[in-house]
Amino acid sequence: MPLHKFPVGLWKRLRLREGICSRLPQHYLRSLEELSKRVKKVWKPQLFQRELYSEILDRKFTVTVTRRTLDLIDEAYGFDFYILKTPKEDLCSKFGMDLKRGMLLRLARQDPQLHPEDPKKRATIYDKYKEFVIPEAEAEWVGLTLDEAVEKQRLLEEKAPTPLFKVYVEELIERLRQQALAEPAVVQKKAGRT
Repeated sequence: MPLHKFPVGLWKRLRLREGICSRLPQHYLRSLEELSKRVKKVWKPQLFQRELYSEILDRKFTVTVTRRTLDLIDEAYGFDFYILKTPKEDLCSKFGMDLKRGMLLRLARQDPQLHPEDPKKRATIYDKYKEFVIPEAEAEWVGLTLDEAVEKQRLLEEKAPTPLFKVYVEELIERLRQQALAEPAVVQKKAGRT
């Protein structure tokens, strides 16, 4: 039966059980399930352009936000805390998830490029957000779309081709090894005649 005859939710679940999708990390697959359970809401909020500063990334971003988002940023005690605390399904923004991945990667790596001239300030920032530190291998997958995750998995599984000279060198070594194993018997016979 063609996949287009299945309901969309079932089709996605079937697709995730086959091929490269079946080998994606479990923590990533769980985040997809959470998104599929949410009901889409349609509303038209009042939008504002604001410049927001990320302490972890040490960068300012001009972002379109709602008044509610500004209130949530204040409640979280800052832009970085808001991005890091807000779940994927509530953040509901590719840009926001890319920021979250960037922040988590910097925290996981303890990147020395953050305030390179002021190690004390860098240490203070990393200590401030230490509750959000996760393994780098997990942080790399945060916020990826299914297509991005599949491409990442494909690249991880892809093996670089072995240059032919290495193949021939290995074959030559193996032939010489086989020949050396066969020669001691010949050398012993010659040694016995003298």
